[in-house]
Amino acid sequence: MHNLALALSEKPGYKVTGSDDEIFEPSRSRLEAAGLLPKAWGWFPEKITADTDAVIVGMHAREDNPELKKAKELGVKIYSFPEYLYEQTKGKTRIVVGGSHGKTTTTAMILHVLKEVGVKADYMVGAQIEGFKNMVSLSEDARYAVFEGDEYLTSPLDSRSKFLHYHPHVAVLTGIAWDHVNVFPTFEGYVDTFRKFTQLIEPNGQFIYYAGDENLRKLAMELRQDVKKVAYDTPRHTIKNGVTEVEHGGGGTTLRVFGTHNLQNLMAARAACMAIGVKEDDFWKAAGTFTGAAGRLQEVCRSESGVAYKDFAHSPSKLKATVHAVREQWRNKRLVAVMELHTFSSLTKDFLPQYHGGMDEADVAMVYYNPKVMVEKRMASFSVADVENAFGGNVRAFDDSEELKKVLRQMAPMEDTALLLMTSGNFNGVNLVEFARELLNNEQ
Repeated sequence: MHNLALALSEKPGYKVTGSDDEIFEPSRSRLEAAGLLPKAWGWFPEKITADTDAVIVGMHAREDNPELKKAKELGVKIYSFPEYLYEQTKGKTRIVVGGSHGKTTTTAMILHVLKEVGVKADYMVGAQIEGFKNMVSLSEDARYAVFEGDEYLTSPLDSRSKFLHYHPHVAVLTGIAWDHVNVFPTFEGYVDTFRKFTQLIEPNGQFIYYAGDENLRKLAMELRQDVKKVAYDTPRHTIKNGVTEVEHGGGGTTLRVFGTHNLQNLMAARAACMAIGVKEDDFWKAAGTFTGAAGRLQEVCRSESGVAYKDFAHSPSKLKATVHAVREQWRNKRLVAVMELHTFSSLTKDFLPQYHGGMDEADVAMVYYNPKVMVEKRMASFSVADVENAFGGNVRAFDDSEELKKVLRQMAPMEDTALLLMTSGNFNGVNLVEFARELLNNEQ
């Protein structure tokens, strides 16, 4: 939401204000620098007047919010975040990237290539990308819009998936693996929201999908005849000294990212870029300079013989793909993988078996969860033994971050090691970069 506020404040003729009960960093500092930080926390319905053109509600707005109630009373137009993105881009060609995993990176790849080849695009992406000021950009003159399409619900006022508002001309799906069990209690229901997404592709549009996913193949078969189906797969590639080179018709391109799943993401991005006229040679030239999206297999430090990464991986499919990527890239190093259960799905006891075997490729595998978070979320508790039994293999579980850090410090300095820290949180207040440097004995 704060990125949307920043983007709109830069458009000529727009006056943007906002409210919240609390604003955290880095949102607070960025809003303050742009002159958009509210003078006080809370809700001020008197600020909503008949002259207000639109109110955009965030993910956590409730029906009894005083400002929302005032907007309804006055008949002010009310949008959710995804509804307003569509409203701003109705006249543009929209590329929307969805899937249970890889959508942020694939969206970032597309945006990086378009920027390198000189094609201007509006966008919304779920991570900071090198060379891009904000995570949202809206303009009057861009012909294209590239959105990361989230399948999570729109808001407490709208139970539809966010990406169902975007109506893509080019739809990309990277894979379907059950997630968000609080919203989709069955896998069938989860698949169905992706089906609805494909049914909303604009006439004569394109559906780009990973050929190795059985559910996506079925969705492709169900699509309207006017929609062009484009399947992609893992490209031929080589890995030498921790560097990946992908083979293609024009020869080969050395990449700055790695992992089978990232190679698949790259092929999805290639298909999307070519769908709007980017030439293949130009695509590969630009692809070789892509460094990744923040928090997605992001290298945080190196020592003489070790390397450390942090990753957002939290769902079973993301976890397995991320561990496999590092294993494949560094076959001669010891792989130490540490994962935090942090999301609603990952902290649901009945969902834990979905993680079985996900860390089998790691030489050392550890899983942490914070019991206090489960109490706060009013979720059923489980034990360390429950986690270890669910994950299987050599996984060791912890419910105390200090104990986890103690065990990891006993392994330092980590020589000939690839260290992988995976979380959508921070292991109960750990500075992941500093801790990784400590473990690798590298203070640079």
